[in-house]
Amino acid sequence: MTKNILYAAMAAILLITSCTRKDAGTTPFITTRGTELIKNEAPYNFIGTNMWYASILGSTGEGGDRERLCKELDILKSIGIDNLRILAGPDAGSALANPAKPYLQQAPGLLNDTLLAGLDYTIAQLEKRDMQAVIYLNNAWDWSGGYGFYLKECGYGDSPNANVPGGYDRYVDYSAQFSRSEEAQQLYYNFIEQIVSRTNSITGRPYTEEPAIMSWQLCNEPRPFARDNKEQFARWIAKAAALIKSMDSNHLVSTGSEGIIGCEADEQLCELIHSDKNIDYLTIHIWPANWGWTPRQAPDSGIDNACKKSVEYIERHIAMAKKINKPLVIEEFGYPRKDNISGTDVPTDSRDTFYRCIFEQVKNSLYGGTPIAGCNFWGWGGGGRPREAVWCPGDDYLCDPPHEPQGWYSVFDSDSTTINIIKEYTQAIKQQAK
Repeated sequence: MTKNILYAAMAAILLITSCTRKDAGTTPFITTRGTELIKNEAPYNFIGTNMWYASILGSTGEGGDRERLCKELDILKSIGIDNLRILAGPDAGSALANPAKPYLQQAPGLLNDTLLAGLDYTIAQLEKRDMQAVIYLNNAWDWSGGYGFYLKECGYGDSPNANVPGGYDRYVDYSAQFSRSEEAQQLYYNFIEQIVSRTNSITGRPYTEEPAIMSWQLCNEPRPFARDNKEQFARWIAKAAALIKSMDSNHLVSTGSEGIIGCEADEQLCELIHSDKNIDYLTIHIWPANWGWTPRQAPDSGIDNACKKSVEYIERHIAMAKKINKPLVIEEFGYPRKDNISGTDVPTDSRDTFYRCIFEQVKNSLYGGTPIAGCNFWGWGGGGRPREAVWCPGDDYLCDPPHEPQGWYSVFDSDSTTINIIKEYTQAIKQQAK
């Protein structure tokens, strides 16, 4: 059977079964109705952020700072942000990656109770503020373990350092093994079962009944990492989504995909994985500097092209979302500061332009009826401040992963122009929704 015939057959099955998705009704949970997200029986549209480290701040152990977590949530709520995309917790990563710490999963199935309590606390605090969480359970990149953790535990060795000459290609080849390793995937499924079946130690409710959870997400930027992995990749996505839905019928499930670019630039594959009956909405990420849409060292000079390419990319996925009749969320996007300099007190003029461009797509969706339900910018650094170019244990957590320049993409509470734009659009969206 040729690739196109196989894709067509699988897609037909998935589209037929997708009509069994749970639709909106009287429920405390976010649901879907066609291409809309629904909350309290009304369309739910949002501007949110990424704050992967929230559950670490919620802990009382290493890295914990509940006072800061609550302050950050209050600030976000005050500027109209009510949707956070967070990491359940880091897996033990390769030392070459400068991985995020402390680890939630030090060894397969061995979870850090203190960090789990941090996730409990974070969920409880979000509920108090009527905020929603998208919780991702894996990572294709080794800054939080992810693929590399599971592969190493199955005897594949440490993940290569992607940040040295030639390292990225070696990392891709290494990580491609995850889609082919049933043993590594089983360890991941075991982790899903441990998290999704948990009872919150603070609210006393099973996670499956927590109204502050919007969606369980399979992975941060899952990729097949090889063209000949596409079928195995799609099967893994489908199996993981089915496992979560078998345990939790209340919450949405999403892929965490970058969209077409994260599917080896294969539009059919992107449509296929998001057509699965257990995947509730389509996700995309947008990274102009990483994808060559703007000069990395001079991002100000490329902002017009970055916006043009981004809108085109969004429009391709709007068409896909309409075809499969599901909502679309732009759940990651970022733009460097002036001259690609990281840290605080560096102008954000081009970033502000880029944010406005993406926010306009969300706002226009309310007027034009497109499937865009919301977006999450990357990401919130808030009151944290970088100490060195690269993160070390004891430093403030920012949204920039530990291996990246600290303050590169983070929005700090001192970035007044960016925050004013965020407030402008959150207010406009809420006003239009009334």
